[in-house]
Amino acid sequence: MPDGISFCSYPFLLSPTTKSEIIRIESVILMRTELQDSFFRAMFSGVTCPYLVLEVRRDNLVRDTLYQLDLKFSQDLRKQLKVRFVGEEGVDEGGVQKEFFQLIVRDVFSPKYGIFKASENTHFYWFRPQLKPAKDSLEEIRLTGQLIGLAVYNAVILDIHLPPAMYKKLLGVSVTREDLREVDPELYHGLMQLLNLTTEELEFLERTFEIEYEDLGELRTHELIPGGAHTLLTIHNRDLFIDKYVDFVFNTGCEKQFSEFKSGFDRICGSSYVRHMRPQELELLVCGCSDLDFTALERSTIYDGGYSKETTVIQYFWRVVGEFTDELKRKLLFFATSSDRVPIGGLSKLHFVIAKNGGDSDRLPTSHTCFNVLLLPEYSSLEKLRERLLTAIHNSEGFGMI
Repeated sequence: MPDGISFCSYPFLLSPTTKSEIIRIESVILMRTELQDSFFRAMFSGVTCPYLVLEVRRDNLVRDTLYQLDLKFSQDLRKQLKVRFVGEEGVDEGGVQKEFFQLIVRDVFSPKYGIFKASENTHFYWFRPQLKPAKDSLEEIRLTGQLIGLAVYNAVILDIHLPPAMYKKLLGVSVTREDLREVDPELYHGLMQLLNLTTEELEFLERTFEIEYEDLGELRTHELIPGGAHTLLTIHNRDLFIDKYVDFVFNTGCEKQFSEFKSGFDRICGSSYVRHMRPQELELLVCGCSDLDFTALERSTIYDGGYSKETTVIQYFWRVVGEFTDELKRKLLFFATSSDRVPIGGLSKLHFVIAKNGGDSDRLPTSHTCFNVLLLPEYSSLEKLRERLLTAIHNSEGFGMI
């Protein structure tokens, strides 16, 4: 008989929020273990850094990060991440780290690298089909997987738009025809229309099992089956054609790219509790949820420096925020926390603090993004608070010492 039963062994019983908390605790324990081991190693073999430190230049983020991560051992990646931008004085207590992820994710998904292609309709990113991708591209793809793994490990929510198929493949779940709808809606609808065509209409198309795709501006062809260029599409083999086309999009056409991407992700999260999540739950863990429930945030907010929920300026604050559009609410989240993403479980799970920052003045609100603290002067009127707050959140790009 076993000594006891752990609910962790039965993930289907646990909510996404609970699984997220398990992963957070698991990461904290590993970080503390590595911190202790670093001190012991330093005693016997010289100075070792207790943190995973990345020193990067803003104008060379991708190459700097790729080079430094490649030099790290596996145990180094289990340390707490600290980021320093070369030439800047910011001390990373969490805020610099968030900005780093925001900037580098924006970089690797940009068209200049040509790694991913975004759907014009759904805005989801997927790999560009390449049967022989360049070595540099594969390195950058592996870096992208590592970045997502590091973000999960360090509890940073990312602003990325990956389709459900990506999370399915990371967890070893088979993709289906329906997954193509999110990656390429036009192709999906085109393939589904084949199921409604008559024998005569298919014969008129004179379509074969050879397809065309664009590879960095060049038009290439690929046979979905051996001899596909000479195999006509008919009413009897159209299901095979559709399945092979879907397989090309999700597997054959990006086999090497996804292999590198998963290798980078698994280097960080391969042995963690992440493997017990469902694809939808992993998506929530990586990029948060879309529920902007500021009523829940108001209920869970902590007040400091003499403020309470009954303080007049606090009541002004929530009245003003309640009138914000979703776009302004996201800007406020970004200003106060350096991220406009909502954690898994909703805004009630966000540790948010509003602290007093002096009496009435013309100063703008400021924030300690490392600790999710909004520093709010005690403004004398609702109108003044609204004007000062809007000015602050519309000019919140960049990291600076407060």
